[in-house]
Amino acid sequence: MSFTTVAALDEIPDGGMKQVSVWGDVVGLYRVGRDVYAINDYCSHEETFLTEGDFEVEDLEVECPLHGSRFNVVDGSVRILPATKPVATYPVKVEGDMVLVGPRNDR
Repeated sequence: MSFTTVAALDEIPDGGMKQVSVWGDVVGLYRVGRDVYAINDYCSHEETFLTEGDFEVEDLEVECPLHGSRFNVVDGSVRILPATKPVATYPVKVEGDMVLVGPRNDR
């Protein structure tokens, strides 16, 4: 599997998020310490950017800014309605201080 460098680790605040474009997709990166998770940045309920919402670090969930749907940033699953479809995830590697993302994991 090929990976593409998308950001330096310090470009994503610990407990924060960053939007990047990779593999033709808009992807949200979520950082917890040295762990970084990547999910498709479009809410599956209404097409808005999830990275404009709130990231709940303790729950590893991002809340959509429009209607409050929540998605798990590890597996893309829906945690709170009104969304019913999960969002795609992407494999992530942190090498040194660089964040690399692989192709989308389709469900």
